[in-house]
Amino acid sequence: EQNRNYSEVTEFILLGFRIPPELQILLFLVFLLIYMVTVVGNISMIIVIKSDSRLQIPMYFFLRNLSYLDLCYSTVIAPKTLANFLSNEKKISYSGCAAQFFFFALFVTTEGFLLAVMAFDRFSAICYPLLYPAHMSQKVCVHLVTGSYICGSINSIVQTGFTFSLHFCGENRLDHFFCDVPALIKISCVDTFVNEVVLFILSALIIVTTTAVILVSYAYILSTVLKIPSTHGRRKTFSTCGSHIAVVSLFYGTVFFMYAQPTAISSPEQNKIVAVLYTLIIPMLNPLIYSLRNRDVKDAVKSILYGNKYFTILQNNVSNNIGL
Repeated sequence: EQNRNYSEVTEFILLGFRIPPELQILLFLVFLLIYMVTVVGNISMIIVIKSDSRLQIPMYFFLRNLSYLDLCYSTVIAPKTLANFLSNEKKISYSGCAAQFFFFALFVTTEGFLLAVMAFDRFSAICYPLLYPAHMSQKVCVHLVTGSYICGSINSIVQTGFTFSLHFCGENRLDHFFCDVPALIKISCVDTFVNEVVLFILSALIIVTTTAVILVSYAYILSTVLKIPSTHGRRKTFSTCGSHIAVVSLFYGTVFFMYAQPTAISSPEQNKIVAVLYTLIIPMLNPLIYSLRNRDVKDAVKSILYGNKYFTILQNNVSNNIGL
């Protein structure tokens, strides 16, 4: 009886969204469009920043890495989700599920730390402009990004190890559209208290740490901006942070809802809606937010599309803003 109860699960069924069959194709097309915009937007952002020598400054180095992370973690989720819309079985192997969760946790956690790094970069540029080149040298920028990946890797390894050490006693239907911790915990047949505590503590620790860096950075930024006598100067300086604030609000709001609360008070349908936001919508919006609100990026795109007649504009903007 014991062996039967702890029979090995070799695959999972991703139940996905509870919608009528006739709407599956419509939802497939919507998700496909979102993913295509995500891929095109983030690849374009990477190409624009990498190919324009006038944007080789810390802010755009971090932004290029942000686009890479958005592209990676949406790609971990979207193709399998799209395939399941057109499949009756909706299966994913046990190893495939573990791999999907590992890379998703890696890229999402890394993005959280990278957003904190970007806030520190804005703090250095606005509050200490004369020391900015020394504070944010190329070596420092590389170390900060590398550190973000290391933190993401540690969290991903711990979360994956704890989650896939659970026993699944024959029940392999995940009420989700991808392999995520809350859905996996709910179908385990053993006590998951330790897993829930680890999930809550790690998520809260990451969110609190990175949020603290962001809030402290922006507190100093706000204090510095308010000391600028010119209204135009205050608006121009603080507007450079608007895109980052919007991205941070979207990302942390959804991640906090998903992972920094006990699983007992969360519902599968709510989790799916929120998960769509941070796995598909946010990676699509990030390059749009930064390109629409950032004059340097818009001018770089125009320069690539229409030639060098925008060179003077870009040169003046970059030199005047010291990377803002």
